[in-house]
Amino acid sequence: MVSSLVIGIIFLVAGLALRYWINRRKFYRRSPMGAEGFSSYESSVFIKLIERVGKWVAYALIIIGLLSLWVYSREKKEKAAVNTEQPAQRR
Repeated sequence: MVSSLVIGIIFLVAGLALRYWINRRKFYRRSPMGAEGFSSYESSVFIKLIERVGKWVAYALIIIGLLSLWVYSREKKEKAAVNTEQPAQRR
């Protein structure tokens, strides 16, 4: 079974990388005047739609990654609490 720590780190890094990649593409598409350059109207509409969906996917990956890391920290705290709270039995 894969740990929630590993899943959290992978999803968080993937979400941040996707956001970075989309924003970088958008930055390098701009002209010196600040207008975005596209080869056609259709490519403009399609690329903007894909980027919008990609950003929502990135947000979802980041949220899932953070929740997974939170679950891991809760599991670790519960294990530590169980191990320290067991009293020694006397005979």
